[in-house]
Formats: sequence, structure tokens, C-alpha cells
Amino acid sequence: MAKENRLMGEQSTGSDMERELERGLRETGAMLEGHFLLRSGKHSSVYFQMALLLQHPEWAERCGRWIAEGWSDAGIDCVVGPAMGGVIIAHEVARALGCRCIFAEKDAAGRLTIRRNFQIAPGSRVLVAEDVVT
Repeated sequence: MAKENRLMGEQSTGSDMERELERGLRETGAMLEGHFLLRSGKHSSVYFQMALLLQHPEWAERCGRWIAEGWSDAGIDCVVGPAMGGVIIAHEVARALGCRCIFAEKDAAGRLTIRRNFQIAPGSRVLVAEDVVT
């Protein structure tokens, strides 16, 4: 079933978005091919260096909107992204959802924590956005 693509103002399918994303990944050099050992311990023949895509504001906005489409009816109050890699995509998802964005930073033990006086009220609906998940 087609859904409205807010970026192009027309009906598109998920496969249209996937083709457009692949085009962006290739054009920006963000799609790397070879042999990669992922942080999860799995192996892959493809790796996405999302910073190479997200450094371009038009692609960052587009990706944020695509992700936000899946959460537009969820009543998200805040999007959280881990510093550094997840900050750009979290910001763009929050912008598309019309909510605020904060980021988490690693503490001395390596755990992600909310600092800088950012507050999340009890009962808030929070979406965590990350640039790459393996």
C-alpha cells in the first residue's frame, strides 16, 4: 500500500524510499563494500558510514522524515540520540515529529547517561535514534 511521501509530496512505496536511500548512500560514499566485522560480532559485506550521508543537510532531513513517518502517530515527546553519532539523525527525527531532541553522553564507565540538565518527565514517550545499529 502506498503512503504519502512528505518530501516529494506524492505517493510512494517503501521500495521507492529504499531506492532513494541507496542512491544517497552511494552518491555520498556512505555505502562501503568489502568485509566488515561489526561491533555486534557479525560479519557483513556492506557497511554504512552514516556520517558521510548525514553530513549533507538535505539527506539528514530526508532520513529523519523517513524514520519519523513510522512514529508519527506514537505521541513521541522527545527523541534521544547518543553523542556523537546519533545526534544528527535524532535531531532530524525530532524536527520531523515536532518534538524536542536531547542527547546522551558516555560516563566514566562507558554507560550512556542524560546530562547537561536535560530532563525527561515521568511518563514521557521517548524515541531513541541511532545512526548505525549492528
